[in-house]
Amino acid sequence: MTKLIEMAKNATAVKAQLAQLSEKQKNGALAAIAKALRENTAQILAANDQDIAAAQAAGMKESMQDRLKLDTVRIEGIAAAVEQLIELPDPVGKILSGETMKDGMRLINIRVPLGVVGIIYESRPNVTVDAATLCLKSGNVCILKGGKEAIYSNTALMKIMRETLEECGLPADFMQLIEDTSRAAAQELMGLAGYLDVLIPRGGAGLIQSVVENAKVPVIETGTGNNHIYVDADADQAMALTILDNAKTQRPSVCNAVETLLVHQDIAEEFLPKAKALLDAHSVEWRGDEITRQILGAQVLPVTNEDYQTEFIDYIMACKVVSDLEEAIAHIAEYGTGHSEAIVTKDYDRANRFTNAVDAAAVYVNCSTRFTDGGEFGLGAEIGISTQKLHVRGPMGLEALTSNKYMVLGSGQIRG
Repeated sequence: MTKLIEMAKNATAVKAQLAQLSEKQKNGALAAIAKALRENTAQILAANDQDIAAAQAAGMKESMQDRLKLDTVRIEGIAAAVEQLIELPDPVGKILSGETMKDGMRLINIRVPLGVVGIIYESRPNVTVDAATLCLKSGNVCILKGGKEAIYSNTALMKIMRETLEECGLPADFMQLIEDTSRAAAQELMGLAGYLDVLIPRGGAGLIQSVVENAKVPVIETGTGNNHIYVDADADQAMALTILDNAKTQRPSVCNAVETLLVHQDIAEEFLPKAKALLDAHSVEWRGDEITRQILGAQVLPVTNEDYQTEFIDYIMACKVVSDLEEAIAHIAEYGTGHSEAIVTKDYDRANRFTNAVDAAAVYVNCSTRFTDGGEFGLGAEIGISTQKLHVRGPMGLEALTSNKYMVLGSGQIRG
């Protein structure tokens, strides 16, 4: 028996126990976990320092190091996110519908946990806590596999949470971390049919594609964010600049950052120099089409189709000047990943056309794509942003980690 199959069997063994915990028991464990994270901040930071040192030695880009880096403020944010889950209603057991059938049987549809949830993710150690505690609150056992870049941080965080569960009189195996960071371990996790009820990849396009193509268990595909902002002809340009700056530079390493700027041709000569000057303050590299380069000069690199397809997660901006709204919508349809798309406009009809025509999990009018987030949407911490349509789309909070079950209550009825 491999180590991973042993972990899967342990998870299956405690699945029913977790599913039957009361909301009070789960909230008590969450409160204890938040407290333990704060009390062990020094231990977590020491582990994270090891990850950062290894990342720097390997030449990891600064934007990616930002995804990996923890400090006291971020640890406090992680702990606070756990406490926010306590305030959210427990979805398990919620009655979705109920009726009495013609033969007198009562038909009740309720929310139930998914069961054993596997999650594969990359170099963001906060996901270890977010995923584990979301699964705990929603009644799901979890098996987590983070990237090798964050192995010291992830191991420290999971150790703290498992010890806390035991101190609360609960099985530590409600949550487990695969410490083997090899590709072989990932492949084995993808093949755990009969143990995993669902597998959720959270990371870049390569990781997600690998899981979708190779998994032998059901997959919820979460989001590569190749996101766009379209600045319409009549846009409030000061507003558009503020939105662009926030969406591109506040935190470029996250999936809700913008990657491509689309600008209406009627305002391109006026707007683009202002946009470039603004982003130059953050040393953003521009890659533009021919018209963009004519306006901004040869310092803008020629854009390629590959650039339009790329989630840079870095200080890089692709840019295209479009003739009208329809060309912007067509560009997004061809290159977007169904994550987050935005229009800046004063025209109600064009805003309405954009929101109806663009196929994405979140579509914005006159605001930043950076709001696509479970916390911002009032869902608490999120397991990821689903860019598929079954069984959930957008930020995946507690309810997204549940399914449903019909209970049929009778008094001896049989079907004729």
